Amino acid sequence: MSDKAAALRNLLETRKIVRVMGAHHGLGAKLIEQAGFDSVWASGLEISTAHVVPDANILTMTENLDAARGLNDACGIPVICDCDTGYGNAANVIHMIKKYEAAGLAAAVIEDKHFPKVNSFVPGRQDLASIEEFCGKLEAAKNAKHSADFMVIARIEALIAGWGMEEALKRAQAYTEAGADGLVIHSKVNTPDEIYEFAKRYKGKLPLVAIPTMYYDVTADQLAEHGFKIVIYANQGLRASIRAMQETFKSIYETGSTAAVESRITSMKEVFELQGMGTLKDTETKYLKTEKMHVIVPAAGDARKHADFSTLLEDKPLCMLEIAGKTLLQHQAELFRGAGATDIHVIGGYKRESIRGDNINVVPNPEWAQTHVAYSVMRAGENLKGKCLIAYSDILFDRQVLSLLLKSPNAITLVIDRAYKTLPARSKALELVMTENPAEGEKNRRMALNTLKPVRKIAKNLDRAKADCEFAGIALFQETGFQKLREAWQQARQKFQGKPFYEASAVEKASLTDLLQYMIDLGTPIYGMEVEHGWSEIHSLEDYRRVSQYFKATENLSNVS
Repeated sequence: MSDKAAALRNLLETRKIVRVMGAHHGLGAKLIEQAGFDSVWASGLEISTAHVVPDANILTMTENLDAARGLNDACGIPVICDCDTGYGNAANVIHMIKKYEAAGLAAAVIEDKHFPKVNSFVPGRQDLASIEEFCGKLEAAKNAKHSADFMVIARIEALIAGWGMEEALKRAQAYTEAGADGLVIHSKVNTPDEIYEFAKRYKGKLPLVAIPTMYYDVTADQLAEHGFKIVIYANQGLRASIRAMQETFKSIYETGSTAAVESRITSMKEVFELQGMGTLKDTETKYLKTEKMHVIVPAAGDARKHADFSTLLEDKPLCMLEIAGKTLLQHQAELFRGAGATDIHVIGGYKRESIRGDNINVVPNPEWAQTHVAYSVMRAGENLKGKCLIAYSDILFDRQVLSLLLKSPNAITLVIDRAYKTLPARSKALELVMTENPAEGEKNRRMALNTLKPVRKIAKNLDRAKADCEFAGIALFQETGFQKLREAWQQARQKFQGKPFYEASAVEKASLTDLLQYMIDLGTPIYGMEVEHGWSEIHSLEDYRRVSQYFKATENLSNVS
């Protein structure tokens, strides 16, 4: 049993008149429901027009049924379906009724014309089927349906075809006896006089339906007073939307801007509300058990003492350096958000008050001048749960690098660059890496990106002859891996209190690589994901100019294409 079919029956019993509006897609049905109408009309005219074909049985039953399903799924009110002549003879009607009822639709309206029909308001061919033929269809439909609630409504086209009132009444009586659940009396004159006369003279008890397309001055209350139980506004929504789109498109084309139409078109906020975006967000929060991903960007240090472009950093930290119209931090944040990481923590120290960005959490490190990267990372990561990305504040990297890194199944994965030996000498001390099989370096150069290899050593003072990669400054920690990082830090602070810690003079001044090497020595597996280029650091004026030129060239190429 269709709940909506039962709802329509209840509306007929409880409403003075059931008000129905036509639609051809789910959005229309949703808007109809919001406007307060009782039911939706799956309009054959609207559905045909949406496909840009005549309302003349060009579309198949399946195409019309699919459209009706879309309407039904989008709203909570009953859908009454325009089924033309039943898409063929009585056998076609049986198939149609079974499909429409099974889809949860409330009612099917079939008209007494020959298949293929033509829209009632098109001059010319309006051929009626015989009373006997159409009664056969009604009897077939009645026997095909499973629920007594599902309505089969007969549409009388005698007035449309010019066969007169007596023929219309004769057919009404026959269709009533054949088992119809309601009657549409259709008229193309511009006053309701014909249908009023029909309602007065009809002796049956079936609910009467009016479609006031031509006699549009009549009100629903007036129709109810003359004995009608349903009024269908069959195509006004379609006609309104066509006119509105024509005017909007014309304005935008002529002015070259949307400014003139913005005040009269729907806001994006309302579009999202109609889509159910709020419900989607609630559903994601409730059911999508995806692991939250955090990002930590240690940006507390004063890069002026290392860089030859210190005049650019007098009032801001390195992460706020502008490159091609965006700060370095903005470039990084866009990459992180594109990968699904929206919880971004930036550790600020030097000039931290200047650190800004949408949805950026600035974590202060008041001891920034006496501490280093490991200390800063731990300030942000004390209470974080879920996987975590750590990225130095002076690097940029390709989307592909980040995408490949996030696929790593290991608890801790570092991005390491095997091409560092081919690059020009750099002034900074490189954080070098020796993997488990450095002797296979030449072989690995021929291998694909994201080869994962265990890391044996990571340090700045590592012998270049033994190192096979450079740490690129970005690492992925699964939740278990980040927990091990926290545990190693806590242990190191106790064990090395007041003592040098690897390459640092004290544990508080430890770099991230010092802490990673300590973990390796404790037996914690750490893997390196090999890349070849795909990232850049900004450590000098030359680096800054090179990266700026790259972005400028990329922008120019985008404009050309």
